Amino acid sequence: MRILCALTYYRPYISGLTIYVQRLATALARRGHAVTVLTSQYDPSLPLTEWMDGVRVVRAPVLARVSKGVIMPTFGWLATSLARNHDAMSLHLPQFDAPGLALRGRLLRQPVVLTYHSDLQLPFSMLNTVANRVVDAANLAAGVLATRIVAYTRDFADHSPYLRRFHKKIVVIPPPVEVAEATPEEIAAFRERWNLRGPVIGMAARLAAEKGVEVLLKALPRVLAVYPEARVLFAGPHENVLGEEAYAQRLAPEFARFSRHWTFLGTLGPRDMAAFFPNLDVIVVPSLNSTETFGLVQVEAMLCGTPSIASALPGVRQPVHQTGMGEVVPVGDSDALAAAILRVIELRERYVRPRAEIAAKFSTERTAAAYEQLFETLRSRAATRKPS
Repeated sequence: MRILCALTYYRPYISGLTIYVQRLATALARRGHAVTVLTSQYDPSLPLTEWMDGVRVVRAPVLARVSKGVIMPTFGWLATSLARNHDAMSLHLPQFDAPGLALRGRLLRQPVVLTYHSDLQLPFSMLNTVANRVVDAANLAAGVLATRIVAYTRDFADHSPYLRRFHKKIVVIPPPVEVAEATPEEIAAFRERWNLRGPVIGMAARLAAEKGVEVLLKALPRVLAVYPEARVLFAGPHENVLGEEAYAQRLAPEFARFSRHWTFLGTLGPRDMAAFFPNLDVIVVPSLNSTETFGLVQVEAMLCGTPSIASALPGVRQPVHQTGMGEVVPVGDSDALAAAILRVIELRERYVRPRAEIAAKFSTERTAAAYEQLFETLRSRAATRKPS
């Protein structure tokens, strides 16, 4: 099958959405499908076309930006050209260009499967308010044109105002989760490299307003009162994050205040992430709003034997609820987060589950197989409806 995936940002840009699509596209290519990703050339140094792990990546040049959005004059031409040479579409929202793609797919009688990753909630400004409404309208139009809409969990689908509009089209497919296996020597070397002696709290994310970094910062004094040598390791982009410069500046004094206890690791590769997770006593996902719908890093950490503490957001709370491997705390409640961190550190073994138990629920291959089956079912139904 020839599958066209489309999203605004793709690797090397790092976010939960780009990681999801990269894993899905690569797994579908491994399963014998011809996969093309249509995305933006958000960085002019990136090639317009390249192959990444068996997936063809086509990037449309960016003429201008509106907050995190991009304007790509040649996107429509590329979409038309590529759509004609594919059998199915996998579109990933939020995405301003999704309705045009979905319309092309429907005109070509192709299955159009949307995956709804999150709401778009840009920081308040007049321009961002307009951008939010434009993208919301685009998502709505894409949903009307879509054949099916994929949600990560039934929990999020039931609570999302967007997804509730299309409840008859919803298909729940767990997200792709994978993590390399580090050797004991690699895990020990990581610990020595970062001089980890006391309890270690992990966070893996972009430094972005919706991630709730300030909730963890406010929780730290209470944790340090019990464990003076506790450390936070923050893995992920933290400098010059697109659209988050003001947020980083606002938190800079707090990072300076806790400089002995807060370490930015930067973006880690797969092997380093595999050594990062086992060195944590707990990972936290204190996200603040529905731009976070699951938190893939929770399951990655669980596969390495590390419990999670997550916000009680629809979807985000599901990894803990489904595995029992951690705690869920009220959104934005730093006192509750601190108390949960202290409990998990003290009683950690109560929260740990066997790796095989977690892997049975979440894997990239399971996700890819579910998409494959969905595409094949939709194509089969479409074929039966075509006039002979």
